[in-house]
Amino acid sequence: MGKIIAVANQKGGVGKTTTAVNLSAAIGAKGKKVLLIDLDPQGNTTSGYGINKKGIVSSSYEMLIGTSGAEECIVASDFKNVDVLPANMSLAGAEIELIELEHRESRVKTALAQIKGKYDFIFIDCPPSLGLITLNALAAADTLLVPIQCEYYALEGLSQLMATVRSVKRLYNPELDIEGVLLTMFDGRLNLTQQVVNEVKRFFPKKVFKTFIPRAVRLSEAPSFGKPILYYDKSSKGAKAYNELAKEVIKNNK
Repeated sequence: MGKIIAVANQKGGVGKTTTAVNLSAAIGAKGKKVLLIDLDPQGNTTSGYGINKKGIVSSSYEMLIGTSGAEECIVASDFKNVDVLPANMSLAGAEIELIELEHRESRVKTALAQIKGKYDFIFIDCPPSLGLITLNALAAADTLLVPIQCEYYALEGLSQLMATVRSVKRLYNPELDIEGVLLTMFDGRLNLTQQVVNEVKRFFPKKVFKTFIPRAVRLSEAPSFGKPILYYDKSSKGAKAYNELAKEVIKNNK
């Protein structure tokens, strides 16, 4: 049965999409069957896998509003063991449309019930907000992976995210747990970085991944080539870090 992991943080620019794209590729390369779901209207996860958004017939928007089943929306990627359920700009209107629909917070959960058994891991890249789309992802997920940037405002907004997690647990998904907190854009030379690491470990005891994702030029270049870092530059610092993170996630889910 596939483990569903939502990658979420309502703060933008923390490496959420970078993590969803590169962690799914690294886990796929290790022989696990992975589905990556793009629930962000910007569709950066979709582009990060080299999928042309204009050519998408059925996307996560159709899955959410119920005009297509999840299976009809899935695209096989060019990378080992990873399928993608893509997004395009039509998803931007979904927040408003969902308000009118029945069971509006559990539509992703219902859609994924049909296909969960086909995958080892299902990753959901969430939008940088705590609206109905993110709520759907959290209601469907087994666990939540939270990327946090090593910067001054790192913990700002996290209490809001954790309050949302608590209400999702209470109302829709009592089993929801934290998969882990991932420190991104790490630069060990800076004192501030160490302060942020200590602060995050205090906020999330025992939940911080051992692997840190470095600030790396190759990581930011890879999406413009439509490739995860593992396939763009296998020997880069970023590829090595996501490879270590993949090992950690697989080991934690044995």
